Amino acid sequence: MSKLQHTMVAITALTLLAACGQSTGDRALSGAGIGAGVGAVGGAVLGGDPVDGALIGGAVGGATGALTSSKDVNLGKPIWR
Repeated sequence: MSKLQHTMVAITALTLLAACGQSTGDRALSGAGIGAGVGAVGGAVLGGDPVDGALIGGAVGGATGALTSSKDVNLGKPIWR
């Protein structure tokens, strides 16, 4: 892996862990949004399809957000509430 790929993996991992919200649904929704954004950028930067990257990133981010508990990740009330 190149240095850019390592950087993208690290940014993606940190971003997915930053999903915010007090409920499981909030964390899943914000995780999916963050994952889709990071996946689209990662796909474009690495020469892949940004849409595929967004779909995969959104799925992984949503699952990560849904599987975390409020004890693990709770950054407070999300902006949409």
